Amino acid sequence: MLEPERHQKILEALKNKNTVKLQELVELTNSSESTIRRDLTQLEQRNLLKRVHGGAARLQGNLTEPTMTEKSSKNLQAKNQIAQFAAKLVEEGESIYLDAGSTILEMIPYLPSNIVVVTNGLTHANELLEKEIKTYLIGGFIKPTTKAMVGRGAVDSLEKYRFDKCFLGVNGIHPQYGYTTPDQEEASIKQMALSLARESFVLADESKFSEVAFAKIAELSEASIITDHLSAEAEELFISQTKIKVVTA
Repeated sequence: MLEPERHQKILEALKNKNTVKLQELVELTNSSESTIRRDLTQLEQRNLLKRVHGGAARLQGNLTEPTMTEKSSKNLQAKNQIAQFAAKLVEEGESIYLDAGSTILEMIPYLPSNIVVVTNGLTHANELLEKEIKTYLIGGFIKPTTKAMVGRGAVDSLEKYRFDKCFLGVNGIHPQYGYTTPDQEEASIKQMALSLARESFVLADESKFSEVAFAKIAELSEASIITDHLSAEAEELFISQTKIKVVTA
C-alpha cells in the first residue's frame, strides 16, 4: 500500500473512534510496525493526529472544552499522582496561586495548612476552607462550565497579589504553540498568574501533549511541566524547551 493510502486509512480510522492502537493500524494497512510509526510521526507533524502510548489519538477541536464535572471524572489516577507530587513542592509559609483546573483541585488534600492560597476556582474554595487554609477567591464573572472566575474583575483583583508558586491546568501543550486553553478570558487569567509567581508549574496528564487549543497562555519555557507519562518521542520534542518531571506510581 502506498504512503498516501496508508495515511488516508489511518485518518479514516480516527474519524470512527478517538484512539486507535498501533496493532490495529498494522492490520488495517497490512504494514509493519516501523512503517506505521513513521506514518504517525509524519501525520503528527502535520497536526492531523497525535501519537499516544501504543497508538494514535484524534486531536480535539481547539474550541472544545469539557465541563468541570467531565474533567474531574477523567484520568483520575494520573491526576492524583501528579497532584500529590505538585503539593510536595509547596512549603509552609508560602503564598501560592491555584488555577481552576481539575488536576489542581486534586492537590488540595495534600497541601500544608500554614500557607496562603489565591484561586479563581470556585470549586476549590470549600476544599481549601475544610483544610483551614487561608484562602482568597478573586472576583469576576463565574464561568458556568469550568467554575472559574474570569473577566475584568478577576484581572483587577489578581494583579494585586504576588506568589511564591503558581500551579496551572491547560488544555494543550505543543512544542510550537506552547500552552493553550479554549477560552481567551481564562488564558488571560492564567497568563497573569504565571507572570506574578516566582515559580510556575503546569500540571497535565499525557492526553494534553501535542494538543492545541484556541487561546495561547505562554511559551513552554515559562513554566515547568509535571506529568504522569511521556513517550521517548515526546520527550525529544519537549525536554529541550522546559523542565519536565514525570511522576510514576
